[in-house]
Amino acid sequence: MRLRTTAVAAATTLLSVGVAAVAAGRYATSAALKPVPDRPLPNEAPLTVHATAAGQITLTRSLASLRPGTYGLTGRSCHAVVGPVIEDAPHPADCVVRRLERVTHGELTPGTRVRLTPQVHIGNPRDALGIDHADVDVPAELGPLPAWFIPGERSTWVITTHGLGTTREHPMVVMPFLRQLRVPVLDLAYRGDPGAPRSEDGISHLGDTEWRDLDAAIRYAVAYGATGVVLHGWSIGASMALHAAANSALRHRVIGLVLDSPVLDWQATLRALAAARGIPAPLLPLALRAAEGRTGLHDSRLPEVADPERLSVPTLVAHGPDDTLAPWHVSRELVDRRRDLVTLHTVRQAPHAAMWNADPKAYEEALRRFLVPLL
Repeated sequence: MRLRTTAVAAATTLLSVGVAAVAAGRYATSAALKPVPDRPLPNEAPLTVHATAAGQITLTRSLASLRPGTYGLTGRSCHAVVGPVIEDAPHPADCVVRRLERVTHGELTPGTRVRLTPQVHIGNPRDALGIDHADVDVPAELGPLPAWFIPGERSTWVITTHGLGTTREHPMVVMPFLRQLRVPVLDLAYRGDPGAPRSEDGISHLGDTEWRDLDAAIRYAVAYGATGVVLHGWSIGASMALHAAANSALRHRVIGLVLDSPVLDWQATLRALAAARGIPAPLLPLALRAAEGRTGLHDSRLPEVADPERLSVPTLVAHGPDDTLAPWHVSRELVDRRRDLVTLHTVRQAPHAAMWNADPKAYEEALRRFLVPLL
């Protein structure tokens, strides 16, 4: 009788652990991989607005609010753009003052909770930047994908793809620069984005399936006159670019890659996102296994796409050691193994997918040096 009771208790415990693992896996997968385009990634604590003045905003002092550069500042029903820290502005010891470039909408009143985001602009290129564009639909396997097309004089197109926690508004940070180069730009919304069709499971596959939408964009560009394309992706958009360059039937038309904060180790990224959502550390391995089952990803899927031997076109990697979501060392390994094709633009004090934000001038100069020989 005692043996039976012990066995029942053990089975109950195992069942509870199994249920917890499944629940943790589903929660972690949804929390980390379900697209929430209007919500910044949870990898940094929110900030509090303490005061605003002409051209200035006072925020909670933290590593995030002290970062150099230009960022979007978003909260519930508000959005603004903040510039560098104003060192000589009077402020309490627990605060920092940054330049307030503009308030796009809403109000920044004391007590408002906000987060920094690499997505500086909202709206569309015409309203946000004064750049004329066409709204186009790119035919794809799940249905038409909305995109912005900015015409240019050259026959080489740049196709941009955003990453985790942002929308196609994010690539607008480089549009004024690309316009100076007179290159056509196709800025793509892919599956799960606002206005785009959703995948059946409703979660991100970190580029493993989304790349087919980028493949559709390449076909669209070629059909409308592009003789070559450069793929410029952020985060999982960079992973999509690697997939497309390796697997697209039109990969011979891809003449260059720009990889900003590429997600090359899906387990590390999922682990970081799940931890940021509050999944306890002991459950993370179980969550990873459950996520693997839901997404179809496995240990070799992303590494095989980032295999240095599969690279065949010039590649610019923009990344830095302060990225807590996409491991910096994986990008370094890619660069070290293919120095004949890959150039590294190192950016310090920049969070995930914010390499432009930390130092726009240096980023655009690296981009200019890379793109001009390809045009």
